[in-house]
Order: sequence, then C-alpha cells, then structure tokens
Amino acid sequence: MNDDRPLQPSASNQFDAPMEKDFSNGKYGNGGHQHLDGNMEGGAALNRIRTAGSISISPELFEKLYLSPENKVAGELRKTFGNPTPLALIGFLLSLTPFSCDLMGWRGAGGNGASDIGVYFFFGGLLMIIGSVGEWIIGNTFPFVVFGTFGAFWLSFGATLQPFYNAYGSYVTNPTEAASQMGQPGNPLGLQQPAFNASFAFFLLFMGFVCLIFLICSLRTNIVFFFIFLSLAGAFCCLAGAYWNLALAYENPTNTTAAMKASKLTVAGGAFAFVTSMVGWWLFFAIMLASLDFPFNIPVGDLSHIIKGASQKRKMKEHDV
Repeated sequence: MNDDRPLQPSASNQFDAPMEKDFSNGKYGNGGHQHLDGNMEGGAALNRIRTAGSISISPELFEKLYLSPENKVAGELRKTFGNPTPLALIGFLLSLTPFSCDLMGWRGAGGNGASDIGVYFFFGGLLMIIGSVGEWIIGNTFPFVVFGTFGAFWLSFGATLQPFYNAYGSYVTNPTEAASQMGQPGNPLGLQQPAFNASFAFFLLFMGFVCLIFLICSLRTNIVFFFIFLSLAGAFCCLAGAYWNLALAYENPTNTTAAMKASKLTVAGGAFAFVTSMVGWWLFFAIMLASLDFPFNIPVGDLSHIIKGASQKRKMKEHDV
C-alpha cells in the first residue's frame, strides 16, 4: 500500500544531482512548497514529486540549464516542453568548430568555410532557430534573442557563400570579366572585388558589437557563457579587419602588407572562434549532464547570485525598511 505522506531525507539516502524540472502544481498532497536540493534518494524524490504541492530547483541549476537567471512565467510550460537550450547550442557548435578550423587553415583547409554551407543552413540556422522558438515559448528572453540572432547569422553567412544568391557576383562590373563567367551564378570573381570585401566587413563588425552587448548581459548568467561572448567579439573584430585588408589588397595587388595582415587576422579570428567552440563544448556537456540528472556535474561558474538583479535589490531594500 502506498504511503502518501511526504518522505523526509535521511543521512543514508543521498545523491548529488538535483532535479531538472520545476514542479509547481498546488493541488496535490499537502499543498506546501518543497525544494529538491539533491539530498535525498531517487525513490524519495519521486514520492515527494507525487505528494508535494510545489517543487522548485535551485537558481544555480536553473541558470545552468537555461543560460538565464530564474524568472517567473505563467503556466507550466517548462514541465510540458523539453529544454531547447542544448539543441541550439549543438547547432552553434557544429557550425562554428569546423569553421574555426577552416579559418586557421588546419590540414590545408580554407575557402572561408564554403565547404560547410549545408552545415550553416541546417545546423547553425535550423537548429538554432528551433531552439530560439523553444526558449520564447517557455519565457526565456535572453537565450531566445541570443539563439535567434546567431541562427540568423548562420543562415545569412551560408546564403552569402551560396552562389545562387549572387551576393558577391553582383559586384563584378567589368564587362569582360562578367562575360567570361556568363551563366555562372555567383560570379567567383566577385569575391576578389574590393567593394564586396569592404561591405561584408561591416556586417562582421556589427556582429561583434552585438556580442559586446551579449557579453555585458551574460554577467548575470555564468563565467562560461561570458567567455563565449568575449572570444566571439574578438573573432568578429579580427574577421572584419581581415576583410577590410583584403579589400585593400584586391584594390592594389602590389600591397603585400595588406594581404599579410588579412591572412594573420583571419587566423587570429579562427583562433578566437576555436576558443569559443571549446568553451561552448564544456557548456553543452554541463547542460546535458544536468538535464539527465547525472550523479556528477561539472561547474560553469554561476554568476546569477553574485550580480543581483534590479528586482532582487528592490526586495532587499523593502525588507530592510
């Protein structure tokens, strides 16, 4: 016969991993609020879920799972839907990691990552947009904006490299050059046009500016997320500089200094992006372990409890009064 009374944790019934879900149903059992802090046996935790009125997860675990400080949303959407955060992360990482290797020219790679156009569309674009929509549904504004922004970036980058869209081919204005490539969408000579390289650099520059804003906002999440945006800002700035130097080199083929600077900045941008990837893989692993209630976890350096939010400070002032 089942005992419906809430079970109390004992010293002999302990495991280290907290629960992922946020249970907030107040119509069962004693109607009180219970907190799963990882200090009870799995069977006892399950029984408490069945009998308690409201069960929460710690702010640190919430931030690790959703990359956002804990917030209040109506309904029980986080109980109904899975966590979309790791889906968007894996799409980002499987796009950025090979791209960074291409930029650094490892094992003869190159071509500005054009070999992975399909990856940018279906991993970087599709998975990140799906993840962004998922974050929007469950009310996590910051990751929703971050994943949506980078999903659109990968779609835009892939479309720029895709000959069908003729992004760089339209810069070929010389009639002789245009005739030599007649019938070829996305005239490859356009990649060597100063105007194309100078124009594309502005897109990368302002992506770096967006990362700077995300960097400041990430001070309310964790150290790993902070370093992701820090290294990304460096990567975008280096790549913008590389394209501007390429524009100078194509404008004046004898300008070997600009060509050398462009090459070095491209490698530096790839190095920054590779650092982003390695930090991102750590974060992805941490989220997956927490999502599966693993008996061990890896730290991400939670900052949400260090930098207090405006509402928290307001409550603290009201309490002091």
